[in-house]
Amino acid sequence: MRQRKEHLDALATGLLVACCLFWGFQQILIKTTVVEVPPLWQAALRFVGATVLLWLWCAWRGVKLFEADGTLPAGLLAGLLFAGEFTCIYLGLRDTAASRLTVFLYTSPFVVAILLPRVVPSERLRPVQWVGLGIAFAAVAFAFSEGFTGHSTPRQLRGDALALTAGMLWGLTTLVIRGSKMATASAEKTLFYQVAVTAVVAPLLSAALGENWSLHYSAYAWLSLSLQTAIGAFASYLAWMWMLRHYPATQLSSFTFLAPLFALLFGVMLLGERLTPQLMLALAAVAVGIVLVNRRGTRARV
Repeated sequence: MRQRKEHLDALATGLLVACCLFWGFQQILIKTTVVEVPPLWQAALRFVGATVLLWLWCAWRGVKLFEADGTLPAGLLAGLLFAGEFTCIYLGLRDTAASRLTVFLYTSPFVVAILLPRVVPSERLRPVQWVGLGIAFAAVAFAFSEGFTGHSTPRQLRGDALALTAGMLWGLTTLVIRGSKMATASAEKTLFYQVAVTAVVAPLLSAALGENWSLHYSAYAWLSLSLQTAIGAFASYLAWMWMLRHYPATQLSSFTFLAPLFALLFGVMLLGERLTPQLMLALAAVAVGIVLVNRRGTRARV
C-alpha cells in the first residue's frame, strides 16, 4: 500500500490546481444552467449519473464496493454530511448572493485545521501555516467583498447561515474520512458512499420543494450536466478522495481557496465580467497563503 506523505508533491499540486480550475468553471456551468434546470433537481441528476459512472468504473477495475470492511457507519455519516453540504449550498443560493455564499462556504479549511489534529495529531498546523490559511481566506473575502455592501435582510442572513453550515459540513466530511476506518478505504469506495447517499437524498428534497422535473432541456444544459457529472462529481471528486488518503488534509484544504477565484476569472473570460485589480491582488494573496501552509518546517513532523 502506498505510504501517506507528510507534504504535497508535484503530482498532488498538479491534481489540486486542475481540480480547482474545474470547480471554478463548474460554478459558471451551474450559474448558466439553473435558468433551465432547478438547483436540487440539477444536483440529483449529477449525483445519480456520478453514482452510475463510479459503479461502472469499479466494475471495470475490479474494485469491491460492498465488501464488509467496517466502514459502513462512517461511510453513511460521510454521505449524509456530503448530501447536507450540497443541500445547504443550493438552498442558500435562493436567499443570499453567490459572493456571500462563497466566503462563508470557504470557512471549511478552518474546520479541518481546528478539529482534525484532535483525531490525527500529524495534521496539526504550525503558526506560520495558520498565518498562511488566514491570508488565503482573507484574500477570498476581499475578492468577494462587494457582495457584503448594503443592509442585510433576514432572508439574506438565513442564506448566509446555510452557507456557513455548508462549510462546516464540508469540513466535517473531511474529518470523518480522515479520522475513521475510511482512511484506509479505497478512494472509489469513499466517494461511492457520498455520491450514492446524495443520489437518494437530492431527488427527495427536490420533490419536497416542488421543483419541476423534466428531461427536456437544451443541448447546452445537457452538455453542462454531462461535464458536471463526469468531470465534477466523478473524476475530480475521485481524485480528491485519493489525495485525502495519501496527503495531509489540512494542506490539501488550503488549495481549495483557488476555486472561487478561478470562478471569478472564468466569469471574466466567458461571461464578460470585469477584471479588477481586487481580483488580481486576491489571487496573489491566495498563492502566498498556500505557499505558507505548505512550507516545510525545519524539523520533521513526529
